[in-house]
Amino acid sequence: MLLNPYRFGVVTPAEFVALTNSSGGLLLYEWTPSGFGSKFADPSPSPTGTVYDIDVNPSTKDVAVSQSNTPYVRVYPVSSSGFGAGYSNPGTLPASTGRGVAWTPAGDAIAVAHPSSPYVTAYPWSAGFGAKYANPGTLPAGNATSVSMTNDSLAVAMSVSPYLNGYSWSAGFGTKVADPSPAPGAVANSVAFNPAGDLVAVGHSTSPRVTVFPWSSSTGFGTKYSDPATVPTGTAQSVSWSHDGSFLAVGHNTSPYISVYPWSSGFGTKIANPSSLPSGTVYSVAFNDDSSVIAAAMDASPYIGAWEWSPSGFGTRFSDPAVLSAFGGRGVKFIKI
Repeated sequence: MLLNPYRFGVVTPAEFVALTNSSGGLLLYEWTPSGFGSKFADPSPSPTGTVYDIDVNPSTKDVAVSQSNTPYVRVYPVSSSGFGAGYSNPGTLPASTGRGVAWTPAGDAIAVAHPSSPYVTAYPWSAGFGAKYANPGTLPAGNATSVSMTNDSLAVAMSVSPYLNGYSWSAGFGTKVADPSPAPGAVANSVAFNPAGDLVAVGHSTSPRVTVFPWSSSTGFGTKYSDPATVPTGTAQSVSWSHDGSFLAVGHNTSPYISVYPWSSGFGTKIANPSSLPSGTVYSVAFNDDSSVIAAAMDASPYIGAWEWSPSGFGTRFSDPAVLSAFGGRGVKFIKI
């Protein structure tokens, strides 16, 4: 029998998958060529409350999570040994529950979306939180649910009209751009810039469930792209781009729970569903660095699932991890060191 070298320490694991859950959980697994490997020890101090969102600093590989309990955002270093000690909390905390969290691609700033004024809070990052940036001159319209950043832009999804706000960014908040027209039709739960930073996708609660706009930090939102021919079946909880921007994945609350579209100057034909569907509402979707795997965090056991991925779509589903989360999955990300 061949032994897996990743499992037995012959090769230092270089890829991981992290899952947040609805009751203070942040789980980290080795990711091996055959799928989920060993689970690492939990971080200290652990997040508390519902751990809504997760993002990975592209430069330092630090992992940030947003949570329902104070301090509302936590950041942990990750190495081949697992989690390091959590960084000190920011000097000025976000105003309330952290719903969304995002780094700039340069890894030099981090933003948190939350439901109370000023609705979005941002900090410089250099091996720890710097002093909070001044609030934007024009605040988001209200209850912020998600945030996404490029090196020169920031977008906020909200549960109130116009559901999506955008800002220029340069070591702090710049000008708020004109709202998109037409705006997303209802509560927006997730927002994501594509890797090139020239598109912004938003997932929302009414048809067409997912909307994409051209984006420029100087001119703002462009004319909305045509809706996908086959829309997601239910409320979109998450939107996520592949690392080359050629696919857009949507997690939603009704079967098949995940919808993926090719992207090339607009939505292509929806990819066929995986043969083994997620078990419930998908709150987060992530592609690994080379887009050979797609993972989903879901609210029903086993709470995380992963599938082989290629330009043709879903392949075989990987076996579930040996140690499962005890609570519903909320956020998922791959980390490559």
